[in-house]
Amino acid sequence: MIQHPYSIALIAILAVGVVSWIFSVIKKDVSFVDSLWSLFFLIAATVFAFYGPLNSVRGQLVLLLVTIWALRLSIYITARNWGESEDYRYQTIRANNQPGFAFKSLYIVFGLQGILAWLVAMPLFPAITAATALNAVDFFAGALWLVGFVFEAGGDYQLSRFKARADSKGRVLDTGLWRYTRHPNYFGDFCIWWSFYLFAVAAGGWWTIISPLLMSVLLLKVSGVAMLEKTITDRRPKYAEYIARTNAFFPGPRRSHKALKEASL
Repeated sequence: MIQHPYSIALIAILAVGVVSWIFSVIKKDVSFVDSLWSLFFLIAATVFAFYGPLNSVRGQLVLLLVTIWALRLSIYITARNWGESEDYRYQTIRANNQPGFAFKSLYIVFGLQGILAWLVAMPLFPAITAATALNAVDFFAGALWLVGFVFEAGGDYQLSRFKARADSKGRVLDTGLWRYTRHPNYFGDFCIWWSFYLFAVAAGGWWTIISPLLMSVLLLKVSGVAMLEKTITDRRPKYAEYIARTNAFFPGPRRSHKALKEASL
């Protein structure tokens, strides 16, 4: 009989993934998995808290922070995609996996993302269940989470405001947080998952280092920065200039036109 909370979390995540996959087959749209992504972590955290058990201030705090992050992100993505057609990324995946994508999407979309989320959620287990007192690492982790949340939620808010403007088509958002990094939301996510790892370290879970490393690779090389910037220059001609002036991921001061000219000489 499976009793370990980590194993139970995987079963719960995959069960929700299967139900969502059935819904996506009916709707002929797998974009729904984007709304589900952050909820996978909330499912894992809830399982850890229930079976762990939840018996420390750190555990209660981490569960609260996961809940805030997961619900905010899921609601934002759901609202953003509401009434839209299937995301172009999934349209490409669908076209490349015909015939039979309806069934294949069970494991190449929902199953894969569920397993990745389960692996990334690893630090949440010691962070939530370890019965140890708060220490200095926890306070640093909390501060890093706050920085990450400001960048992620703030970046999403600024982008949604920009897209709602009638004159935004073909233009590039380069103000606010987007002035310092081309992907403030991804940088925020990066900070948040390193903060959860630090909470785990404070609880003795240093061995969960695979989680933030995996999330960093996903954000930088797979489904985040690399994938988004493959096509965005074609859709927004001024994006090439934005790339030249603005850091790709880690925030930093904008490069001036003078510096760009000197660098090109």
